[in-house]
Amino acid sequence: MQVFWRRPEEFLTVRQVSEALDADLAYTTVMTLLTRLHRKGFLQRRLDGRAWTYRPVMSQSQHAASAMAEALHDSDDHTQALFHFVERLTPEEQQQLRRRLEGGDR
Repeated sequence: MQVFWRRPEEFLTVRQVSEALDADLAYTTVMTLLTRLHRKGFLQRRLDGRAWTYRPVMSQSQHAASAMAEALHDSDDHTQALFHFVERLTPEEQQQLRRRLEGGDR
């Protein structure tokens, strides 16, 4: 996903992703991975000529927020889980969160 998040507006071919990964992976391996990410809803896909091209459905920060919300909802005590998360934030991050919750810093 890092390859896509670096170029979020572009639809990338399997070959472009494979080259950007700079790993010794077979073309078909990368193609299978992108197909699976598409089926799971992480990538949008369109046909460009005879080749499928892909781009991310959400940004990296949106993905992180989604994962955090899912983890929070998996907890039996949402409030305590949220408090423990906020305690782990740096003072600067806590200050940014406070400003955002108070309606500023949009």
